[in-house]
Amino acid sequence: MKKLQLLILNCLIIVLSSCDSFLDIVPDDIATIDNAFTMRAQAEKYLFTCYYYLPAHGLLEANPAIAGGDELYITESFRSAAHVHAWYISHNMQSSARPRCDYWTGADQQNNKSLYQGISDCNIFLENIQKVPDMTQAEKDRWAAEVRFLKVYYHYWLIRMYGPIPIMDRNIPVNASEDEVKVFRSTIDECFDYVINSLTEIINSNHLPDKIMNEAEELGRITQGIAMAIKAEVMVTAASPLFNPTNDRNLWHRAAVANKELIDNCVAANMSLINDYSALWSATSHRTALSELIFGRRATRTTNSFEGYNFPVGLENCNGGNCPTQTLVDAYEMQATGLRPDETNGYDPAQPYYEGRDPRFYLTIAKNGDENWPSWNDTPLQIYQGGVNAEPLSGATPTGYYLKKYCQAAIDLRASTSSADYHTWITFRLGEFYLNYAEAVFKYFELGGNSTAADATDGEFTMSATAAVSMTRDRAKMPGFPIGMANDGFWKKYQNERMVELAFEGHRFWDVRRWKEGDKHFKSIVEMKITRNSDGTYTYNRNTVRRQWDDKMYFFPIPQSERAKNSNLTQNPGW
Repeated sequence: MKKLQLLILNCLIIVLSSCDSFLDIVPDDIATIDNAFTMRAQAEKYLFTCYYYLPAHGLLEANPAIAGGDELYITESFRSAAHVHAWYISHNMQSSARPRCDYWTGADQQNNKSLYQGISDCNIFLENIQKVPDMTQAEKDRWAAEVRFLKVYYHYWLIRMYGPIPIMDRNIPVNASEDEVKVFRSTIDECFDYVINSLTEIINSNHLPDKIMNEAEELGRITQGIAMAIKAEVMVTAASPLFNPTNDRNLWHRAAVANKELIDNCVAANMSLINDYSALWSATSHRTALSELIFGRRATRTTNSFEGYNFPVGLENCNGGNCPTQTLVDAYEMQATGLRPDETNGYDPAQPYYEGRDPRFYLTIAKNGDENWPSWNDTPLQIYQGGVNAEPLSGATPTGYYLKKYCQAAIDLRASTSSADYHTWITFRLGEFYLNYAEAVFKYFELGGNSTAADATDGEFTMSATAAVSMTRDRAKMPGFPIGMANDGFWKKYQNERMVELAFEGHRFWDVRRWKEGDKHFKSIVEMKITRNSDGTYTYNRNTVRRQWDDKMYFFPIPQSERAKNSNLTQNPGW
């Protein structure tokens, strides 16, 4: 395979707490499928239709992974206004009669598109693109590879949500019999084989570009690197306990190979982790962070709605809706020792341990007493009970923290000096794949009987899991993992590192599910209630908020409306 020259950021659109759409469905002036492919200009419209179905990763209403885990808590006023499905899902308020985040049919009308409709449109495109007369064969091949990728990605998104699904590699003919229409769910092995084999064929065809050359017209299109990244993630998902109950070592080997291949190609393309962690979500990250960013969704216009929803209550036009939990705060280790506060001698749960923490903590989370957050606020944050930015104000954080990550600190929400800027939602970046590789190679060696699998290497995997994890920790100026760790110790620290490094990037919700650890992590969150004493000191009280977890929540319910039409669709357990 041709060496990857550059992985270009896929700049589509970020719709954080807004309702903008990317592209319209097939335009009204295209009356028939035949007309849609009579000329290049018309076919291009259908190409963009296939892109339309990409899930809105940065939209709270549409992506259950943003608020459905234990990283943040949605204030009551915000979840009522924004219809945040993930909050209800995390509290087991889900049903097959009217599923939340319904990507099967798209019927919930909260920016969840029917991915099966998207797959159908992709199939129509692939059946007809070769008919277009005013295109070169090379361009037809490229467009077909893009759409085939989209079709496979939509299948993967559905598999991750629902488990085994019907594979729709071809559309069912309109004259099909009733038996042909009533499709069965494929096995999970068939589903992953379909996705992985298809991605391998797409990558090996070399029909996707290594990088986008014409940014004015093509920025946002699928590249070779994006296809490689999806394949690497899919393989880690397929090897994980939720989908690999027998712990088949070969699946972890396959995942380690795919992630190593992606990393090697990135290194060959002079890609590396950028020095400034917070620059990953800066207004200019689509250009200044390209050495790490692989796949992102960038706004097509300047906005300030995300800041309006997340800057602290008590500031003008600020609503503080997404609030990091103490559960997440506890994951940030002490910089000097590389240990979580609750792992240190003399740990006192009544103390916040705000000093000397992992530098990523200060870039991700706003805490009581923080100055210049946002940058135009010259008053230290008062997140203690009765403070300027705290309860009992409506919409104030119940957790004791506000969100920094993804916010542009310089965006001003005051009416007299209001400003806006661009935002980019991170979908894939190189840092994630160092962690993916670490997980896969560690599991591979562990299942081979190695008692210190984190340090193991061989002729094929010359970078150990410990060395791979050090990539994200070195950037954060955190101590590396100790050499010689027992497997249980490494796994605990690895999971913690992943939670910290990828906080709010939409991974935690899926990670805990694929590890089958929902009952361990998602039954509760912890808040920090702060009281200011008369002498100016503070008292810190932890408050545990119970949530409901049921193992049926590992998969989403198949809509009952679909099962009513197709008796061959078996329901997921418990629904």
